Amino acid sequence: GNAGYPEVNGWSADPSKFCAGLPGAVAPLGEFDPLGLVSKYGLSVDEIKRYRESEVTHGRVAMLASLGYLVGESFHPFFGGVISGPANSHLAQVQDVAPGFFIALTAAIGASELYRAKTGWNAPPKGLSKIVDDPNSAFGARLNDDYYPGDIGFDPLGLKPKTASGFAEMQTKELNNGRLAMIGAIGMLIQETVSEQTIMDTLKTMM
Repeated sequence: GNAGYPEVNGWSADPSKFCAGLPGAVAPLGEFDPLGLVSKYGLSVDEIKRYRESEVTHGRVAMLASLGYLVGESFHPFFGGVISGPANSHLAQVQDVAPGFFIALTAAIGASELYRAKTGWNAPPKGLSKIVDDPNSAFGARLNDDYYPGDIGFDPLGLKPKTASGFAEMQTKELNNGRLAMIGAIGMLIQETVSEQTIMDTLKTMM
């Protein structure tokens, strides 16, 4: 790897490159960094990896949320089919008809986040010790050196490319879709808050 950085999925951190050489910079925006987090403040490789981990994770949640808005409002067989209307109101409706669901939901989210933490992050004692050894590290939240941001090993369909170029291409596609989904999800949330209509009903009024 570069300067002692391990190679993971064909990527080895290069501090001299934009975002340490991680994929995701594509036309037309290219090396998009309007706040200068990388160029101006000189984030460490550890921090760049942590930011990328956050971006990938939020992008995945947003993709699920966008799908949930469109599908959940049109097809809702669960909870006796009584959950209806704008998706913004669905969780409140579920709380009324099946309050126990939130216990299972919390447990599922907690288990998945614990798995992600154990897979990619330093154990707390090691992470906290880095505060003294390396002041540029995030406070008690440092990713493992051999962990690629977002790659928690979940690949039930075996879609992960075997080559470095193939992985970088797929990662870029996931990032682009996730970025679009984050914008789309917040747009749908705001739209439903303002109109109090489902997305499809709003589209129908525009046609």
